[in-house]
This record gives sequence, structure tokens and C-alpha cells, in this order.
Amino acid sequence: MTRPVPLNPHPDRLFPPDPAVRSIARRIYGQIEALPILSPHGHVDARILLDDEPFADPASLLVTPDHYVTRLLHASGVPLAELGVAQGRLSEGQARTAWRALCSNWSVFRGTPVRSWFDTELSAIFGVTERPSAENADALYDQIAECLRDQSFRPRALYRRFNLDVLATTDDPADDLAAHAALRADPAWAGRVIPTFRPDRYLEAARPDWTSALAALSNAADIDTGSYAGYLQALASRRRFFLANGATSSDHSHLDVRTEPLEPAQADRIYRAALAGTASLAESTAFRRHMLFEMARMATEDGLVMTLHPAIRRDHHGPTAAVYGSDTGHDIPIRAEFTRSLQPLLERFGTAAGFQLVLFTTDETVFSREIAPLAGFYPSVYAGAPWWFLDSPEAIRRYRSAVTEIAGFSRTSGFVDDTRAFCSIPARHDLARRVDAGYLAGLVADHRLDEDEAVDTARAMVLDNPRKAFKL
Repeated sequence: MTRPVPLNPHPDRLFPPDPAVRSIARRIYGQIEALPILSPHGHVDARILLDDEPFADPASLLVTPDHYVTRLLHASGVPLAELGVAQGRLSEGQARTAWRALCSNWSVFRGTPVRSWFDTELSAIFGVTERPSAENADALYDQIAECLRDQSFRPRALYRRFNLDVLATTDDPADDLAAHAALRADPAWAGRVIPTFRPDRYLEAARPDWTSALAALSNAADIDTGSYAGYLQALASRRRFFLANGATSSDHSHLDVRTEPLEPAQADRIYRAALAGTASLAESTAFRRHMLFEMARMATEDGLVMTLHPAIRRDHHGPTAAVYGSDTGHDIPIRAEFTRSLQPLLERFGTAAGFQLVLFTTDETVFSREIAPLAGFYPSVYAGAPWWFLDSPEAIRRYRSAVTEIAGFSRTSGFVDDTRAFCSIPARHDLARRVDAGYLAGLVADHRLDEDEAVDTARAMVLDNPRKAFKL
């Protein structure tokens, strides 16, 4: 039997290797390490915190919901079914099988942010002291499962332990937000969980489920969506409902961010054609681009921050989507373009009072060419943090280098974890804080910043920037 290897994340991990710069990074990080976490975009279900039931098992908590984890294991030959994806509540046998697959394939995560996150959460949260392997998989499963039976590992206790200041969920416009309302009304709950308005499927008239989505929207808003005017009224009504329930932003992800407005009569004609099933793909695409512009117009009226993360080819592998559904690890980035695409929207609303737009991308070539210059001119625009395929140490460093010299630090959003895996939240934010501390330390070592300025900037990136960008 192979001797166990210690799991002991180095206290200087992710800091610059130069001893002098590393020493500065340590001091900067020491000032932000324990600051509260603001999570303005994610996919944790609010009902988890409402019900406050024990997490079911280690695999359902740490493996199955996290497509960062399952996609790499799938690429290494592990079927998604073996990982419990789309299986509902797992039996103990299924959960152990998924956990063994993770531990047996631990080497595939070397050099990835997933490995950094896992090292942090396994050691800091669950007290794991051995590197996962095929040999110790069952023992580690039992150790974590024993933790999960303790009251201190219930969702609300972990929320407090993680020092979460605010946690945003992502929600369908027709959702009744009952869990959010019940949480706010619970006298035993002292946290802050807010919804996010995600209208993508209601704007895509070419989707096969578009008409059924409109029926749900109509029912939720109690407004007839049989006309274009009624459709706009229903969307505006649900936005107001989300605001009343604590939302601060709307979230949008389409193939592109082109925002060409249509004449009202033309939009009405395409809407009626789409309802009848006769709209062409080109017409449906034009309608979606028009509606993205309309979302910005509504934002100037109701104040919801508009966040865009375009250029993802969803469900790239049709057979996997058919069996396991969306968000199961096979969404793939494509090239993004912002400057021309957003010009109609920004000419109309870019300097409007109260309007705010956060631009995210998985195409890092646009950080310095497009996003930073836009954020460096328009008072409404913020450069969103690297996320999804870019929330890794090297990509975060490249982002800071690409964006800062053009737009500074104040025009950036703060870190976004975008996770469905609740226990990875503090690990993801800690990685970003360490990398940013190292970047700032380099500026101090180059005598481009004084150390007090670097500390002040680091605190702003953790607290002030997300509060301002997302109106938190």
C-alpha cells in the first residue's frame, strides 16, 4: 500500500517566488485574509439555507454539483453517471462511487484552480491531512461524512463560518422567490441572500421552450403576454418583484452582446411571428439583440445592475445535454466582441444616471483591447472579474495587468465565484485574494505604489468594488 502523502497547503501559496516581493504580499494578504466575503453572482440554492438540513454526503456536496470538477473527470474517462450527475439524491453506494472516482483521479487536477480550491476546502473546512488517493478514498469519505453529521457543518453554520456578508443566487423571472422571502422572515436568520434576475430564455424567441416560458412569465406577472406590449409589461413587472425581494442585478448570457434596437412596429411584428412559430432564426436573433437593449432601458428605470457574460456555446455536446441537461460541463467559450456590439446601448445609456453595466468574458483577448477601454471611459461600465475558464491564478494576473494600466483598480468588479458548490466559495475567494496581493506586492516592489496604497487597494477590491459595482 502506498504511504499517505500529507495535504498541507503552503501558507505562501500563490505568492510571488521572489523573497522580497513575497514578504510584501504576505503583509498585504494579512490585511484582507479575514475580510467578509461578498458573493454577487453564484448558483447556490437559497432553499439550502432556508431548510438548514445536513448536507447529504461528501460527493453531493463537493463533486456532483461542480462542473469544474466533473468536466475534467469526464475528460479523463469517468462517465458523468458515475459522478452522480443528474441522478437526483444519491444512495450511499452512488456517493462513494463518485467520491472514489475523484480521489482515484486526483492527478488530473494538478496545475488547475480546482486543485487549489480543493486543497484549501478539504484542509481548512474538514481537517483533511492526507492527499486524496484511491487508497484513502473511503477513509476520507468517512471523515467528511462524520463532519457533515455535526451541527457546525449545517448550511447556516457554514455561512457564518465562511464570513459571508452577502450571497446572490441566480433565478428565473417566473420564480416566486419563496425561499428568499421565508429566509428574510425567519427571526433565526441573520444573513443576506439575494436573488438575481436571469431572463435569458425569455429573450430567445428561437428556443423551443420560448412559448412555454412566456406562459410561465404571464402567470407569474398576472399580465397577458399575448402581445408585445404585454410581454414588455410582464418583464418589467417581474424585475420590480425581484427588486422588492432584494435583487440588485440582472444577469445575461447570449452568444453575443449585440444591442441593435428595433422600431417598435418591427419588434411587435417579429414577436407575433415568433408566437405563431413563423419567425426565422435571423428575426429571432434580431429580436433578442433588441431585447438586450430593452433590458438596459429598463435598468435605467428600475436601477438593476446589468451584467453580461456572453460568447459561450451552450451544450456543446448534444448527446450529453440530452441525457444530463444543461450546466453539466460541456459549455465551451467562443470569441467575444464588445466595442461595436455595445455601442448602440452605450450611446443611449452609457452616461445615464444610475445605470451600471458589468462586463465579463471568457475570451481574455478582449480585456485590454475592449473591456478596459470601455470601463476607462464610461462611468456606467465595470470590468468584471475573470471567471469560469479564467478564474485561475495566471489568468487573474493577466487580467490585472491588462485592465489596470487602462482602467485602474476602481473600475473592476471584485471577485465573482459563480459556483454551485457551496463549500468552494471561501477557497475561491481566498485564491483571488492571494493572487491580487501578489500583484499589488509587485507594484510596491517596483516603487509604483506605496505599501499603504496597496493595502487600501486590496481592501477596496474585496469590499468596496463589489459593493459599488453590484449596488450591494
